[in-house]
Amino acid sequence: MKKLITLFIVFLIINFGGLAIGNWLMDTGPQTDWYINLNQAPWTPAGWVFGFAWTTIMICFSIYLTVLFNTIKVSLFIVVLGIEFVLNVSWNYVFFNQHLVNLGLVIITLLTIVIFYYFFQFQFEKMKKYRLLLLPYIIWLCIATSLNLYICLYN
Repeated sequence: MKKLITLFIVFLIINFGGLAIGNWLMDTGPQTDWYINLNQAPWTPAGWVFGFAWTTIMICFSIYLTVLFNTIKVSLFIVVLGIEFVLNVSWNYVFFNQHLVNLGLVIITLLTIVIFYYFFQFQFEKMKKYRLLLLPYIIWLCIATSLNLYICLYN
């Protein structure tokens, strides 16, 4: 039990650390004139929703990773988690800091594919119920991808 709690804390640190790095890399992106003046999708959520959503996502994802870590090869785990981490962090920099919305769309699409990979690849008996913890991430990435696509198409 102590090992599981320790792993969960490690994954919380990794995931929220990634959010912190991404936040730092985007600087004041969502408050800049560039972003405010973009033609944004009508379904763009209010600013507070992003913080709530990412907090929920990262708690659920950390629980999922804790269980998965004890189920698959560590080398595969590290590779997939590393790809997810880099894509998640880099999107903020590419989209908000560099204003490369098309590349941002590629990155967020790849991130969505990685999370779907987790969902469909690791379907062993032990993981079946824990896969549901990925649903907030999947739903949010589908929304975020649609927002990014809208900005690409209408700006």
